Amino acid sequence: MTNLSVNINKIATLRNARGENRPDVEAVALDIEGFGADGITVHPRPDERHIRRSDVYKLRPLLRCEFNIEGYPSPEFVDLVLKTRPTQVTLVPDAADALTSSAGWDVAANAEFLASLVERFKDAGVRTSIFVNADVDVVAAAAATGADRIELYTKPYADAYASDPEAAVAPFVEAALKAKKLGLGVNAGHDLNLENLRFFSERIPFLSEVSIGHALICDALYLGLEETVKRYKAALGR
Repeated sequence: MTNLSVNINKIATLRNARGENRPDVEAVALDIEGFGADGITVHPRPDERHIRRSDVYKLRPLLRCEFNIEGYPSPEFVDLVLKTRPTQVTLVPDAADALTSSAGWDVAANAEFLASLVERFKDAGVRTSIFVNADVDVVAAAAATGADRIELYTKPYADAYASDPEAAVAPFVEAALKAKKLGLGVNAGHDLNLENLRFFSERIPFLSEVSIGHALICDALYLGLEETVKRYKAALGR
């Protein structure tokens, strides 16, 4: 069974555009949970252009579903995670000014740094996932850090899906099989949508979680938020 974690950054972006509290990020997160999502994801960035650190503190005690905080592990980010203790932390290698995540970690080059973070988070009871490209050697390096899961960066799959779905998914299946063999859970995220999600999840039947934000919120403009969550869950066979 693959869980659906909804990234609510775009909700916060809309709120911040007017400088008030509409839409209310906490209320929307609770609605998404009520509509059947298995988790809520947030990606606080240093400039707080969407999710703010204050949002994270407010959301943590409200949510009953899984809470995933993703981001670059700066000292401020690490402190936020250790203080709020979400269900999961996903480590991404974004630069401070990155518009969105655009690549996974070079895990081998950052192995000591990542392993020390994994140890700290696991000691705090936080499941740790490392954002990676679909490469079996990178997956093996991630396993060596002691991480619980990887999150596969799926933009290359999404970009190639329309022209050749089987070729697009092949490296992701290979990477996921390597992860499973090494005892890692497999998450996925970035540019997954209602057109390509079902195929991806069917090819990786042991996929633990997908994190989807931008596409889901875009669909919700036409379908409504509740119907959109239902359709994404249906695409996962739920």
